[in-house]
Amino acid sequence: MTEVAQKTQYESSLIGAYLVTGTVGNVGMPGAPIMHFSLVVVPGAHTVSGTVEITQALASPNGVIVVKNVTGQIRPTGFGTVTQVVSLEGEYVQSFPPPAIGSYLAKFTANMAIDNNWNGTGGFTYENHDVNNVPVKKQ
Repeated sequence: MTEVAQKTQYESSLIGAYLVTGTVGNVGMPGAPIMHFSLVVVPGAHTVSGTVEITQALASPNGVIVVKNVTGQIRPTGFGTVTQVVSLEGEYVQSFPPPAIGSYLAKFTANMAIDNNWNGTGGFTYENHDVNNVPVKKQ
């Protein structure tokens, strides 16, 4: 494939890319962990990438976790109201609780079964927490 053909193919896969923001979790429920997402979606390449922030009413520094460089896939389903499924993964720096000193890379994963408006059901996993079967809402 020539360089021009490769560039044209790459540019055509980016056509239709869009930004979507929203939440996964029981928003409004006191103490519930909420995943806030900001993702660039490239449907032609079946990719998503962006940033996730998990908030929960916990003592600092665990009240807010930021996962940068989140990547994943988006795929059509062909099933009724659930028209797309999304999978995400990433890593974030987690500090050891005091009195220990140091930090490590912790894993993050998420999944969403959504309609074309980015509303549906999903879940996410971080550290030792699994949040499942919660609402996904586009903002």
